[in-house]
Amino acid sequence: MARSGILGRVRTARFPFAAPSWPTTVDRPDPERKVGLDYDHDWSRRYPVRLARAVMMDNVTRPAARLLAPATVRGLEHLQHVEGPLIFAANHASHIDTPLLLTTLPVEFRHRTIVAAASDYFFDRTWKSVLWAFALAAIPIERSKVSRRSADTAAELVEDGWNLVIFPEGGRSPDGWTQPFHGGAAYLARRTGRPVVPVYLHGTRHVLPKTVEAGARAPGGSGTESRLGGRLRRSPIAVLFGAPMTPDEGENARRFSARVEAAVATLSREVHSDWWQARRAVSAVAPVDGAETAHRGPDASAWRRSWALDDPPSRRDGKEWPD
Repeated sequence: MARSGILGRVRTARFPFAAPSWPTTVDRPDPERKVGLDYDHDWSRRYPVRLARAVMMDNVTRPAARLLAPATVRGLEHLQHVEGPLIFAANHASHIDTPLLLTTLPVEFRHRTIVAAASDYFFDRTWKSVLWAFALAAIPIERSKVSRRSADTAAELVEDGWNLVIFPEGGRSPDGWTQPFHGGAAYLARRTGRPVVPVYLHGTRHVLPKTVEAGARAPGGSGTESRLGGRLRRSPIAVLFGAPMTPDEGENARRFSARVEAAVATLSREVHSDWWQARRAVSAVAPVDGAETAHRGPDASAWRRSWALDDPPSRRDGKEWPD
């Protein structure tokens, strides 16, 4: 009897065994939701979470990615004799890009890599913030404008030894052709002194295509992605890694970003050719100074742009388009 009396008193006890009561004459404020750039993602890099993420990536995500998108991987030799941390700058055509890229990285990079993800898309709700911070070690960044806060967070993590995956286009391409690169990767490279590894992902738009939001602005970038993804389907892909790049002495972020974009464009041509032919084709289109327009595709209708992207590079030089 005595024991049940004690338990009964504990169950009915107030503070500190239960939340304190709220005065009925005072309005209760809504609970604070920390999402977007305010989301606290430090927990996602603690050892127990990293271990759980590594187990899931190696035993679930990686086999599923190989089944869904059999990958041809080239250029891993560029990563054999380079020490991290590295900044991986890739083109972006599908939401599947991130897990496919992460699962192709060598193990010494794979489990210590964070992903720069759009705060307005991947961190706009609490459950999404938790999901992507755990699954991809994602951190929120501002993509619609320059944000010192985003840059400081990414730079501090790179300086702390974390590799970074970033998509300089700022959003998924609507048709697979590369959009203009923003200078985030180049800026972080200059600030941290770490090299940028250009990466080209080919064919991912066939696995999970982008659907453009109805009434959106020009495709790509912030605010144009539909919340309803395209249909998931099986398709082979190619992942090409380029040689690590560092800014030249006195080179500003804008020019270095143009060089990174040109390197990704060159990798895209290696899909249908070889190292030498790819570099000849790119140099014939535009020098490095004109890289910002060298890989945007023809000024044509959507079906012709899509057809050209999957065609051999001999038809991408602007000289052999059918009338």
